[in-house]
Amino acid sequence: MSMKNSLCFLACVEFHTPAIIILALLSVTFSEMGGVFWGFQPFSRMFSNPKVKVISISGNVFLHFTLIFVLLQRSARMSIEAEALLQEAKESIEAAQNYRSELQQRLHGLSQARKQVRGSASQTRDALQRHFQELQTAVSRLLTERLSALLQEVDNIELDSVSPLDDCQKLIEHGVSTADELLREGEAAIRCGINEKEDKLGSFTKKALQIQLDSLPEVPALVDVPCLSAQLDDSLLHMFRTHVARHGSVASHPPVQIEELVERPGGVLVRWCKVDDDFTPQDYRLQYRRGNSSQYEDAYIGKDTEFLVLHLDPHIDHLFRVCARGEGRTEWSPWSIPQTGYTTLAPHEWLPGVDGYILSSRKNIAMRNDSSPGLGGVLYSNSASYFCGQTLTFKITAAGQTDKRDSLGVCADSRPATDSLQRDQAVCISTNGAVFVNGKEMTNQLPAITVGSSVTFDMEVVNLFPVSNNNNPSDGGNFKLRVTIGSGNREVVFDWLLDQVVDSLFFGCSFTHPGWKVLVF
Repeated sequence: MSMKNSLCFLACVEFHTPAIIILALLSVTFSEMGGVFWGFQPFSRMFSNPKVKVISISGNVFLHFTLIFVLLQRSARMSIEAEALLQEAKESIEAAQNYRSELQQRLHGLSQARKQVRGSASQTRDALQRHFQELQTAVSRLLTERLSALLQEVDNIELDSVSPLDDCQKLIEHGVSTADELLREGEAAIRCGINEKEDKLGSFTKKALQIQLDSLPEVPALVDVPCLSAQLDDSLLHMFRTHVARHGSVASHPPVQIEELVERPGGVLVRWCKVDDDFTPQDYRLQYRRGNSSQYEDAYIGKDTEFLVLHLDPHIDHLFRVCARGEGRTEWSPWSIPQTGYTTLAPHEWLPGVDGYILSSRKNIAMRNDSSPGLGGVLYSNSASYFCGQTLTFKITAAGQTDKRDSLGVCADSRPATDSLQRDQAVCISTNGAVFVNGKEMTNQLPAITVGSSVTFDMEVVNLFPVSNNNNPSDGGNFKLRVTIGSGNREVVFDWLLDQVVDSLFFGCSFTHPGWKVLVF
């Protein structure tokens, strides 16, 4: 192989020489070494070839080997670079897919935003037109009714005023007619003959005396008869114009919005906040509806900024919205953007059939009756339905006589024939505010429980100290829970040790005397 051909092969290397060129170089090289050699063979076989008798390598052969080495090295490097490029291409494709997905989500968000703006604008436009049409109709009706009343008043005054004038006119016309008749008789008596004159003149004189020609009816002066006029005050138009100019407004954002929806057993805790700094709320109004219903219903009206909506079916979407009434105003603000929420947690229930307690239809309210007065007994939950990370709330809706054995709390098991939760494997609060952990009273104390009190229990797992060699929690150990009990505006926090791991806990209550009623959620 000549130097010129070798340089050609080196030029091919720069343009990603394929493997067939390497095979060709090997073939040429081994042909110059004294024999035809196709394909790759081990060097031991190459030098054991009887045709290869020369150990020294000529310059062309050395150049061929150099070319082969360079080609192999570049081929390996090209393979690594190709794999890196392929991996980079895959990562770029994945990044492009993610980028496209994010952009599509943002397009969907923009579509929803545009739909909200156009939909709310259309609804607001319809509401304004409907309201002002109703207002215009009502104002027109009121003006028409007022006009009719005033016209009727004019008719009444006219009738009452003209009636005596008509009577006076009739009397005067009757007098004129009588005077005319008397004049005709007098003139006839004067013109009659001598024989009849005396009789007719006497009759005329007698008749004239009977008529009382000196008696005239009184005609009222113009100042004494009504002169009707309309008293119209232009201030009404000014006042109406002023009120109309201030009537109604268009808000681009509601003054309050729902801030958080937290699922609770059998319900959803709704929290909202004021988003308009210039708005001063006096009351809030919360409504909700099922996802497949079109009718909202009131859930709460008051000053609080959160409310627990109970009696919701699990795994069913519900829509929540809130509005506010400004200070000194009677109308409600626009509704917030409806938020969808649901609960996956079944509602807490008391265990039915326990002597001394009556349950509501939903089994979430228990009332201590007087079937066994003076005898304590624990009413447990229907199942171990309380899990760590949740908030358990007891709401006292009625109260009876207190006893030091009374208790509200959480326990690891439901032991029968116990008169109080003031025992081991339980934490509770007594009606006097004392807190018990595994039967021992703590030094910290909460306010006494009365009507309207709410007692909350919050728990979280702190640590597990295994005692077995394989560190299996099911083999036993000390299970530590951090417990927070709140009542009124105070709370106590402590660690509760259990002798075994529990996934869920029971709750319970015990009251010695009747009259107590407690709602759990």
